[in-house]
Amino acid sequence: MNDGTDPEILRLAAFSDGATGGNPAGVVVGPSLPSRTEMQRIAAMVGYSETAFAAPSDGGWRVRYFSPEDEVAFCGHATIALGSVLAERAGNGVFSLDLAAGRISVEVQSVGSGTRATLTSPPTRSASADPAFVTAALDLFGLVPADLDPALPAALAHAGNDHLVLALRDRAKLARMTYDLAEGARLMRRHGLTTIDLVWIETPRKFHSRNAFAVGGVLEDPATGAAAAALAGYLRDLDWPHAGAIDIVQGEDMGARSLLRAEIGETPGEGIRVSGMTRVIHE
Repeated sequence: MNDGTDPEILRLAAFSDGATGGNPAGVVVGPSLPSRTEMQRIAAMVGYSETAFAAPSDGGWRVRYFSPEDEVAFCGHATIALGSVLAERAGNGVFSLDLAAGRISVEVQSVGSGTRATLTSPPTRSASADPAFVTAALDLFGLVPADLDPALPAALAHAGNDHLVLALRDRAKLARMTYDLAEGARLMRRHGLTTIDLVWIETPRKFHSRNAFAVGGVLEDPATGAAAAALAGYLRDLDWPHAGAIDIVQGEDMGARSLLRAEIGETPGEGIRVSGMTRVIHE
């Protein structure tokens, strides 16, 4: 039960575009993790798509993530935000994080007057998506099969969480993304998804993305590191001409332009390095 005194809750935007944009995340760092009930209550109170909770553990940090609705196995933008908080306290460096999805790391360095953080995701994997599921997802967004870009087939991609990747032919269709939140949550829970990632390919190394997160009670995220890692891992599995890295512009159509970079190693299944800038949210 809450004793009426909440821990310090820090608010940062991860993957920001300079002094604007980015995805807001709550960060709570303490000597021990609160109870699950308390973490869920705090995340709902903060109201961001995710809040990260961290406590010292075995030379690193034990981390859990909560959306306003439920616990999430891995959250990229909250990890980037957490890394900036840890660096503010301990200086630039690499921080080891123990998650429900396994051990990862986040590396932080000062860049000019800002902070750039780079996470290494959990292992990746991908598989083709069931056609009936793809049809249901298209129906959710008011799309038809002809709207899909055959250059990047629909797929299930994983990097700590499961995501459905749908590539669209037309940038304007991406800009008009809309769907029913309750129906989206039902569809995503039925198929064990964390997000549905709609993307448009500007070049083989530059993508535009909108990321539906209905299962977390949020219509979409302005920046999603976990989905970026999953997409990058899928591209590696396809032998896509990524030349070692891709850039993703997300949040532009919702007025919160965010910039993500995903570095793609050659080893199949290894974690993806996802990086971006952070900024403090003053309230």
